[in-house]
Amino acid sequence: VQLQASGGGLVQAGGSLRLSCAASGRTFSSYVMGWFRQAPGKEREFVAAVNWGGGSTYYADSVKGRFTISRDNAKNTVYLRMNSLKPEDTAVYLCAAASTPTRRVGLYDYWGQGTQVTVSS
Repeated sequence: VQLQASGGGLVQAGGSLRLSCAASGRTFSSYVMGWFRQAPGKEREFVAAVNWGGGSTYYADSVKGRFTISRDNAKNTVYLRMNSLKPEDTAVYLCAAASTPTRRVGLYDYWGQGTQVTVSS
C-alpha cells in the first residue's frame, strides 16, 4: 500500500490542524493505521493509531485529549485532528500501516513521506 500524507503547515500555539493520509490499493481496511512524528535530532515517536474498522483508538500520553485519529475506509483515508497545539508538537508527521494494533515503529510495514507541522509560540 502507498501512503500520502498532507495537511501540515505553520500554526500558532493553541491552534488546530487536520492531517490526512490517503492510501492506494483496495486493502486499506485490512491495515491498522498509525501516525508518528519525528522532530530534528529526535527518534520517531508514536502519536496515535486506529484499528481496522475505526472502533478502537490509541494515543500517546502527550497528545491524549488534544488529538483525534479517525479513518474513512470508503475513502481510503486516515485523519489526525490536532487541537490545542503546542510548540513541542513541531515535527514531521508520518502515517503508517501495520497488520496489528501497535505503538512500535518497527512493526509498521508501510510509511508515507511525512508532512511538516510547525507550531509557533
